[in-house]
Amino acid sequence: MSIVKINALTVPAEQRETLEKRFAARAGAVESSDGFEWFELLKPLEGTDQYLVYTRWRSEADFQAWMEGPMKAAHQGGGGGSEGGERPKPAASGSQVWTFEVVQQAGPKSA
Repeated sequence: MSIVKINALTVPAEQRETLEKRFAARAGAVESSDGFEWFELLKPLEGTDQYLVYTRWRSEADFQAWMEGPMKAAHQGGGGGSEGGERPKPAASGSQVWTFEVVQQAGPKSA
């Protein structure tokens, strides 16, 4: 079964729009990675200041390969910094990564 990685990002209210724009600009950055299955950016509506970045992978090895390759390169300056070559300030003030194994799944029933 697949593996799910959830990155819980603490995002102050004044940085929410910045975070969402940065994720919109990254569109396609992970989708062609070997073993990638799904991505969602979940915005909090109430009760928390944490966004959840949900990714699903065929295996832990596929996730680690992406982390050490394309993701690392993008976060070391390949992701398009601001003028003067400076990297933009992070929009999140904290981050926690949770790992889950998919043990059951279901989709909508066909008619």
